[in-house]
Amino acid sequence: MQILADRGMDLSQSVIDQYNINLAPLYINLDHQTYSSGIDIDARQFYKLLSTTKSYPQTSMPSPGDFAELFRDMAKNDPDIFYVHISSGLSGTSQAARQGAEMVPEAKVQFFDSKTLSCPYGWQVEAAAKTFRMGWQLPEIISYLKSIRLFSNGMFTLNDLSYLINGGRISHIKGLVAAALQLKPIIKVDKGSGKYIDAGRGRTMKGAIHQIATLIMKMYGEGARLRIQLLHGDNLPAVDMLKEELTKVIDAVFDETLHIAPVLGAHTGPSMVGLSAGPLQLFTNPIREATAETLLDRLKLPGFNLPLLQESNL
Repeated sequence: MQILADRGMDLSQSVIDQYNINLAPLYINLDHQTYSSGIDIDARQFYKLLSTTKSYPQTSMPSPGDFAELFRDMAKNDPDIFYVHISSGLSGTSQAARQGAEMVPEAKVQFFDSKTLSCPYGWQVEAAAKTFRMGWQLPEIISYLKSIRLFSNGMFTLNDLSYLINGGRISHIKGLVAAALQLKPIIKVDKGSGKYIDAGRGRTMKGAIHQIATLIMKMYGEGARLRIQLLHGDNLPAVDMLKEELTKVIDAVFDETLHIAPVLGAHTGPSMVGLSAGPLQLFTNPIREATAETLLDRLKLPGFNLPLLQESNL
């Protein structure tokens, strides 16, 4: 079985190489030129480009034909393909992929909706690749991914809302009101719809970052031992601030800090800073066929608040 993801995912290149993860392209259009995110433009190049233009980037996804070509090539090596994709609530990529799969009967493509993006999405892809190497069967892998999807969470804030507003990823009215009030939104992805929701606001960037750490602490319990991955557009000072706030309230084990994928950064801009969080033991000691109840008992998180983690509006 081959593991496929797309460029709406953030995961370290070393893990992508280690598990031979295939990646479907996503595109950025800026100043009459089209770039393939992560292929012919990386994060540093992308943010340097943003600093030299007054235009806003637009994004686009592969066509069904592009996916058909990808599936056809992959099927030459192994017809069994497991595609963990960017949230269907935020992108039509998975629909194009399903249409493309119908054109390639020799490819046996199975789909799993991450219902998120960036690092929380990357953790699901990593888990799928790792457990497949361990010899797990696909139903067991899917059960595990559902657990990661439930127990992990991502959120971010940003100083400049103009990229989100221009990209149409949040309500223009909410965005404009927040901008007028000089509020810094805290944004997460709803676990049901897979769409962006408002998780809180801060009057300053420092206040929003402090609130992110507080929200994570309330979800998992003070002192909880968590896997944390920090990410940003081009804002390392905010990363340092968020790391400092988190270490005050949880027992954090930090992954490599990442730049957010260019195709995602096109909607958030350089000021963005955020994280992915989840119980460390969920990743270091994967369990086959686990339910939410058995995981709650096994993870033994102090003060863990599952309803808060699932809640659509914090």
